[in-house]
Amino acid sequence: MTRGRKPKPTSLKKLGGNAGHRSLDSQEPAPNVPERVPYAPRWLGDDAKAEWRRMVKALMKLGLYTDIDRTALEMYCQAYGRWLKAELECTDQGEVLRSEETGNLYQNPWYWVANREWEKLRKMLPEFGLTPSARTRLHIDEPEEVDELAELLFKRRAQVSE
Repeated sequence: MTRGRKPKPTSLKKLGGNAGHRSLDSQEPAPNVPERVPYAPRWLGDDAKAEWRRMVKALMKLGLYTDIDRTALEMYCQAYGRWLKAELECTDQGEVLRSEETGNLYQNPWYWVANREWEKLRKMLPEFGLTPSARTRLHIDEPEEVDELAELLFKRRAQVSE
């Protein structure tokens, strides 16, 4: 028995402008959005940590990263790190190798790792609204421009002298 489409989180519906004009779930949990970028988990490799820093900043800007999303983002970043390593190995060694013993050609094992991790990434990206098709449904308001310090000071000075 199929369950149908996965429900879209309210935060993504709001960013998408609630195209279906259905009432938004007021009972949906609203986990805490951290005030500062959390550190990458120590166990992630260097490439996965770099991806963590890049992604968590972007997701926080959109309000799509919360404290309880940590594990999902860790999984994404770990898959990214493995995928990148496998791709680099394939680039370095080639996708097809020749056996030194028999001379037969065989598929580089890193190719299979790259494909497996790519599939994981493909499934994880829409969860955070990070594919081109997922992004087309997001409508993000530009932040209000912050007045320059000099403008703020001159406004204040003008108000005081009036």
